[in-house]
Amino acid sequence: MNMIEKSQTFFILAAVGLGLFLGQFTWIEQHAEAWIMPFLFLMLYGLFLTIPLQGLKQAFHKRTFVSTSVLMNFVWTPLLAWGLGALFLSDHPALWLGFILLLVTPCTDWYLVFTSIAKGNVSLSTSILPVNLLLQVTLLPVYLWIFSGTMGTFEGAIILEVILFLAVPFVLATLTRYLFRQKQKILEQKVVPFFASSQIVFLCLAITAMFASEASYLLTNLQVILLMLLPLGLFYLINFFLAQGLGKVFAFPVKDIISLNMTTIARNSPIALAIVLTAFPDQPLIALALIIGPLLELPVLALLAQVLLKINNSPKQS
Repeated sequence: MNMIEKSQTFFILAAVGLGLFLGQFTWIEQHAEAWIMPFLFLMLYGLFLTIPLQGLKQAFHKRTFVSTSVLMNFVWTPLLAWGLGALFLSDHPALWLGFILLLVTPCTDWYLVFTSIAKGNVSLSTSILPVNLLLQVTLLPVYLWIFSGTMGTFEGAIILEVILFLAVPFVLATLTRYLFRQKQKILEQKVVPFFASSQIVFLCLAITAMFASEASYLLTNLQVILLMLLPLGLFYLINFFLAQGLGKVFAFPVKDIISLNMTTIARNSPIALAIVLTAFPDQPLIALALIIGPLLELPVLALLAQVLLKINNSPKQS
């Protein structure tokens, strides 16, 4: 885990604070919105470029694990997110939708570090990354169409905008890999590392611009983030015990159960943030809900890694 990854939570908090400060200047508040989408576009391009799609076939060597992970991440979790939101956030529809979109996007990057710390199956976790990426990019517009009812009316044309906003950086990243097919060394040693380390920079710049553009509104509504703590905590607990139970039912090796825990708890809110800012530019509370995810994820994953180490540190485990 490099220094940038270790400091991700700090950088995001700093971006929020900087955005709120810059938003006090009228000229910046009026023009900051124009910078949100370019920064998110660069972040998505870097994300798609760094995910090893060539490892897609390897994931299906363990079909039971892949099937369990996919069903938990893309069928069970959306239903759980909707249910928890209905219980705790129904009076705040923007937060409810943001909460759902946060939880329906499994992480595709730094959760591998915590999988390694917990002594999980890192190679298996790595092989399932492209599965999670492709499915969430494909299904996010579907989830948006299904769950946007929490916000009342929703224009169907927005779905097309969302699809295009995801498809263009994905196509460009794929094209980049194709153009560098004869220069893999440059791609893997120069281009990919640059975009891997700069994703957090582009994300923080987008967050700064978003908070600056809506500073006045957000400063009067920051207290609503407390409403998300309980449903988020329940999500972590429910999926933890469910993954543990399913792992034992299917007789997964301990390392595979750890990987299942990590991939069904860690979330990838930057992609969902890009979706929200495309579809709901006038609803900053939805985006605010997605900012909370990364702020909590680092301590949650760190704690989860230690819990998994402790419960699996037994002579009976294999």
